[in-house]
Amino acid sequence: MAEDGEIRSKTGHRTPGQVKRHTRTYGARPEQRKKRAARNAARAKVVATKGKAAVKGKDVGHKTPLSKGGGSSMGNLKIQNRASNRGHGMTRGRKPNQGRGR
Repeated sequence: MAEDGEIRSKTGHRTPGQVKRHTRTYGARPEQRKKRAARNAARAKVVATKGKAAVKGKDVGHKTPLSKGGGSSMGNLKIQNRASNRGHGMTRGRKPNQGRGR
């Protein structure tokens, strides 16, 4: 819910106050900072190897995710478009195996 009359952004599902609070609490935890540093290092490694033009407008993803024990070696990294890296199996708010009201 939006608090104190704040209006949610049209593209996101959080109000600016909720984003700020989330960043202060969840994003600042030591384990999250460590994961973010690992992701940033992975992108820097790919840019150093392939060049800046190869990753412009793209995301660097992990074939085996960090959460599943994957590392940031070049063999586990891949350059992919932003939609496929950030979608996580969702299609218009539904998982692909969910039918349309059937």
